[in-house]
Amino acid sequence: MSEHVISGIQQMGVGVPDVNKAFTWYRKHFGMDIKVFEEAAEANLMLPYTGGKPQSRHAILAVNMNGGGGFEIWQYTSRKTERASFEVQFGDLGLYVTKIKCRNVDACFQEMKNKNLNVLSVPHKGPNGKKHFFVKDLYDNIFQIVESDNWFSKQPALTGGIFGAIIGVSNMDKSLPLYQNILGFDQVVYDKTESFEDFYCLNEGKKRVRRVLLANSVKRKGPFAKLLGDGEIELIQAIEYSPKKIFEGRYWGDWGFIHLCFDIRNMDALKEACEKGGYPFTVDSSKSFDMGEAAGHFTYIEDPDGALIEFVETHKVPVVKKIGWYLNLKNRNPKSYLPDWMVKAMAFNRVKD
Repeated sequence: MSEHVISGIQQMGVGVPDVNKAFTWYRKHFGMDIKVFEEAAEANLMLPYTGGKPQSRHAILAVNMNGGGGFEIWQYTSRKTERASFEVQFGDLGLYVTKIKCRNVDACFQEMKNKNLNVLSVPHKGPNGKKHFFVKDLYDNIFQIVESDNWFSKQPALTGGIFGAIIGVSNMDKSLPLYQNILGFDQVVYDKTESFEDFYCLNEGKKRVRRVLLANSVKRKGPFAKLLGDGEIELIQAIEYSPKKIFEGRYWGDWGFIHLCFDIRNMDALKEACEKGGYPFTVDSSKSFDMGEAAGHFTYIEDPDGALIEFVETHKVPVVKKIGWYLNLKNRNPKSYLPDWMVKAMAFNRVKD
């Protein structure tokens, strides 16, 4: 095969001070109740982003069988998880908001209000006509609950998994080629510059910005593409102020959204495309990396403002842990879907109260 395949957003990495507490919150409020893997180990391959030395951590990968990407919930165990030293504001550079897909935005809003969650706004329609609202988790990370009609299965939760992200950039025209040409969000849904009422609830959200929403015009391919589904990336460029880097002076894995990860096939072809585009791999696990219950080849690049994009070519993944059923993906057709029944069997790994 001569081209890389991006199957969709595999997960958003989120750094937290308590991984188990965070997992419970995401499970109860976002339906992230399938624990794909859990591992406590040393992160010895991320040295460019962890102070030049290995750091110990505890990580959980959780997904929602309604479809969408998952969460890689990540806690340092060798050091204290650090927050930003300043109050992050709308338009600051990097991964600012995580988008969560939703079947019924109004019903979800009411449900979260009834649970006394930190809901920031009532539902609004964005420039694309779709409803959304914002909510914070227990660690003040911001999530946008977004109307979607793209689902893998019908589970009780009103929400699905990760649908995308709002990312602050310093130069829109410089950032677009990465997200459009390499990551496959080739469709410009809108490109507007103004002050947007649906962002007023965010810190400094009344200021003028250039706002570009990107989507994929072609259905994703690959083993997990049906589960991961469609996605969108919203890029925000500040017009009226000089933004700061959200992770300035901190380590990868610290408090907040640490990386946006894509599920891919053919890492060699992807490496060539990234290098040609001016985005060389900054971290490369070299063919295979074992995380206990799962294994794969992972790499990282930076967007023009330093936001970390991860790529994972999955080699081994648990389907039903209780009976020792693990799936080997190395020799499968990289563009073909896994059978729905096989992916849905992962529901046997569901964590309940």
